[in-house]
Amino acid sequence: MENKSPIGNSLILASKSPRRAETLRAVGWAFAAIAANVDETRNASEDAVSYVRRVAQSKADTVAKTVSEGVVLGADTVVVIDGEILGQPHNDDDARRMLGLLNGRWHDVLTGVALVRAGQTSQAVVDQETTRVHFAELSADEIDWYVSTGEPKGKAGAYAIQGRAALFIEEIQGDYFNVVGLPVRLVYELSRRI
Repeated sequence: MENKSPIGNSLILASKSPRRAETLRAVGWAFAAIAANVDETRNASEDAVSYVRRVAQSKADTVAKTVSEGVVLGADTVVVIDGEILGQPHNDDDARRMLGLLNGRWHDVLTGVALVRAGQTSQAVVDQETTRVHFAELSADEIDWYVSTGEPKGKAGAYAIQGRAALFIEEIQGDYFNVVGLPVRLVYELSRRI
């Protein structure tokens, strides 16, 4: 039996991400999930931190308008390397390109998190988490194999640390769950503020 979330039994995840749902289940939090269909296009002058925070809040606000009670959790994750923001790959070639950029190097994973009280979208807390990740040196064959698994689809930076890509991660500095897509410790801290 699941326990209450830190905000009671009224947590609503504004996401269809199975990884975010798995993370909430792993810590025993009860929640409902409602997909938030929002425009995730980055504004031209927007840096990565502003972007993930804005999109996370937009997801939470959108779902909060559709429910009468509860606290809505929105999140958005990107990978950043050399100032380039890597979202989800458009196709296999884009996944290969992204993995080539990450190959043998450090990058940052940023997740914006927003909690919004339903019916009171002006009451929100928003923050973000950053984790550094170092990829091992990969051969072209290893990149091709990984892309062929289909795992890069739908993943920021074209990889899933909790999946087959774990083979290629040499080191992380920071919150592992942030790289998965939901920095649960930050969610807990924000829940105490709302």
